[in-house]
Amino acid sequence: MKKYAVGVVGATGMVGQRFVTLLENHPWFQLKVVAASARSAGKSYEEAVGGRWAMKTPMPEEARNLIVLDAQAEKEKVAAAVDFVFCAVDMKKEEIRALEEAYAKLECPVISNNSAHRWTEDVPMVIPEVNPEHIRVIEDQKKRLGTTRGFIAVKSNCSIQSYAPALHPLRQYGLEKVLVCTYQAISGAGKTFETWPEMVDNLIPYIGGEEEKSEKEPLKVWGTVENGRIVSASSPSITAQCLRVPVSDGHTAAVFMSFRNKPSEEEIKNCWQSFRGRAQELELPSAPKQFLNYFEEPDRPQAKLDRDLEGGMAITLGRLRPDTQYDYKFVGLSHNTLRGAAGGGVLLAELLCAEGYILPR
Repeated sequence: MKKYAVGVVGATGMVGQRFVTLLENHPWFQLKVVAASARSAGKSYEEAVGGRWAMKTPMPEEARNLIVLDAQAEKEKVAAAVDFVFCAVDMKKEEIRALEEAYAKLECPVISNNSAHRWTEDVPMVIPEVNPEHIRVIEDQKKRLGTTRGFIAVKSNCSIQSYAPALHPLRQYGLEKVLVCTYQAISGAGKTFETWPEMVDNLIPYIGGEEEKSEKEPLKVWGTVENGRIVSASSPSITAQCLRVPVSDGHTAAVFMSFRNKPSEEEIKNCWQSFRGRAQELELPSAPKQFLNYFEEPDRPQAKLDRDLEGGMAITLGRLRPDTQYDYKFVGLSHNTLRGAAGGGVLLAELLCAEGYILPR
């Protein structure tokens, strides 16, 4: 098959770097353009990143000598050179909204890792295994934008990946109440221990805006498409507390849940084991074969041991047991820069290509 030509906007940041690594040897996608801020424009990608390469794997050869374009001033050039872009920029929300809409209006689909458009009513916020049907709202979005192929689709916040997918197949039992505490890796802040030494032997009980996202975003993911917009689900009620912990990669969640029709522990585990989403049905290149993985060992999942399961795209679960205040509690783990960020974006792009929403020019 002819590969899709792809650009990464915000390519020098941590999530942008992750996109660049995931595009290396991708069976469907070919990295053609890297774009970033004006201060990086005109340099080779290797020069622009300099000593800030944060990935454990070497910089892909195909990216090293690409000349970085100005994501803002040269957006027409970026859009003309690719079939779609991934966007992971560090700007004010209103600036990101304007930039992404500008690319869409240049007939360039945008797969966004940013939060700026997560609450735009006709922008789908998709976990491919959970709510792939939301992509049909794109047709209404294109009417609003006046485009024929340009649109914006976003992935959800990295923190909800560690628990919302596990709760999803349990909603059939009338999931009513959820309490979740997330323990989030420093890469979620775009940091390493080298760049953030204050996090060594430390814990910070606050991540700006994260608790609101953790409580509300699952409800949009579980919502319905009505009259050209996504209407959030009204339940379950979710309360969240989010902490930054001294872990390089991997967001862990301690989850408590109550049901209207309480299932057995065995029924819950069977739901997790048997669950397959659209990404698995389509056998998308980045999709894990087993999406939800339950460990019986009492000390799992662990970030260091389990975050890279199935290329970092699987969700790992453990410690399911009755609770004294809620019906049950369990622990979830997801790789925040793979499943939670760039990997989730790549999987979303694969879904959009497979379902015919992105076509090669």
